[in-house]
Amino acid sequence: MTDSCGPVAITGMGVVSAVGSSVPDFFDNLVAGRSGVRRLPWRSDTVAAYVDFAAETHFPRLQLITLDRFAQFALVAAEQAVKDAALTNADLVGPRAGVYFGTGSGGALAIEAGYRGFLDPQGRVSPMTIPLTMSNAAAAHVSIRYRIQGPSLTYSIACASAAVAIGEAFRAIRDGYLDIAIAGGAEAMLTPGNLAGWSAMHVLATTDSAHPEQTCRPFAADRSGLVLGEGAGVLVLESGDHAKRRGKTPLAEIAGYGVAADATNLVKPDAQGQAAAMRSALADASMESSAVGYINAHGTGTPAGDIVETESIREAFGAASDQIAVSSTKALHGHLLGASGAVELIAAVMALRTGTIPPTCHLAVADPRCNLDFVPNAARHGVRLQAVMSNSFAFGGTNAVLIARSASMA
Repeated sequence: MTDSCGPVAITGMGVVSAVGSSVPDFFDNLVAGRSGVRRLPWRSDTVAAYVDFAAETHFPRLQLITLDRFAQFALVAAEQAVKDAALTNADLVGPRAGVYFGTGSGGALAIEAGYRGFLDPQGRVSPMTIPLTMSNAAAAHVSIRYRIQGPSLTYSIACASAAVAIGEAFRAIRDGYLDIAIAGGAEAMLTPGNLAGWSAMHVLATTDSAHPEQTCRPFAADRSGLVLGEGAGVLVLESGDHAKRRGKTPLAEIAGYGVAADATNLVKPDAQGQAAAMRSALADASMESSAVGYINAHGTGTPAGDIVETESIREAFGAASDQIAVSSTKALHGHLLGASGAVELIAAVMALRTGTIPPTCHLAVADPRCNLDFVPNAARHGVRLQAVMSNSFAFGGTNAVLIARSASMA
């Protein structure tokens, strides 16, 4: 361990999503309101934000045998982030670099295939089932790809997984344990079994038969539930000193990280727990609430969740709440579960960098109990932002909040 290294820079970002598999495409489509939600090719009665992804264009056939879809997404997004950060292998090799990853379900496709093989009298279970299904497989593959010999850690905390992974990487760098980290999350769980489980919970949105792409409607009076998605988001974080030494201008800085538990109910959200995480992130950033100009909300589109998040923002920000733009990009890219925190932080950082706030789409009439500035239906341009926040609130009651601000390094 060395002394604290001051600011923690974001120097690279990568994304795989239903609305774009590069950061520019992803953000352009969010701003334009282009939805990635559609009827699933193999299950026409269900909509989801499914990624068009040709794995064979990214990986040789022999490597694909070892990679579940979520790990494929992770490697592709990590490659984008490393390239964006202009890193060489020498920058990453060794114990002063780490990998911090989040996922809710790990190798979901391989898990389901394994059970099908086991239950089918004529079937077989692949000898690669265990390596494919491990939740830490994505982090392990990234570590191996770049010869990263510091900590390789995986957090599985439902919808807060990626946000916690990024937050813990931020702390490790800020506190001097590491110089650099690849941090993010990946999820690919659009399988028949998982879809049946989510459907049985009665939290999935009722498909809009006329406009399936508009099925997810966060904060709207006619919202009916969440829409599942898949993909990955990855950020390169490094100490300010490390970025300076290699002449890399940061995209932004991670300013604060807060995490708090509801400690009330496994699946029912709690405004006090969410507000505590937001206040913790603000305190960690030594930041007044008025400095945050945009919140990328958790905003899943569930009847209860959107109301509770509105209440929690008002609880955390008080009178400043009405001056903050809030939007949920899940209306377009779906709920990426364990990857949400990374993908949505990238959206928030892009808003910070461009001065353009992506909208909450499909919001014709807001629920009167959801009474914040939700940037309905059209992006807002020319906004001067000092800091942005990203909320990730999970089943199990874990609430994780990240704050990014404009880079201050010369």
